Amino acid sequence: MRLAGLALLLAAPVAAGPTAHLTSPESIALARPFSDATDVNGILYISGQIGAVPGQDQVVPGGIEAETAQVMANIGTVLARRGLTHAALFKCTVMLADMKQWDAFNKVYVGYFTPGRFPARSAFGTNGLARGAAVELECWANSAG
Repeated sequence: MRLAGLALLLAAPVAAGPTAHLTSPESIALARPFSDATDVNGILYISGQIGAVPGQDQVVPGGIEAETAQVMANIGTVLARRGLTHAALFKCTVMLADMKQWDAFNKVYVGYFTPGRFPARSAFGTNGLARGAAVELECWANSAG
């Protein structure tokens, strides 16, 4: 029964109208209750991404810099499915398990953007992130071109 339901879900067309949800095969396989992104009237809202390799249930080893690189790769994958790059991002929210890691996060983050053309950004420390992650990042992108 579960496989039949999953097959129907995978075969279902994307919802018509102003909102389209993008759910990766990895999210479906891990039964995550969210879409990787939702497009509403030309704005792509990308769900929070942690530094886990798609399809795996744990963050990459190597600390905040390795996790940040994986987060940015994951966001890049979501963007690429829509024919976009990191340049389409205009707003990001950073969640750090330890604000002392701010500089290490920024060291990696800046490499994904043209100097001087960074998205608007907010950041805050948290007392816990999914899967014990050190960083989570959610972003908005212009998908209208």
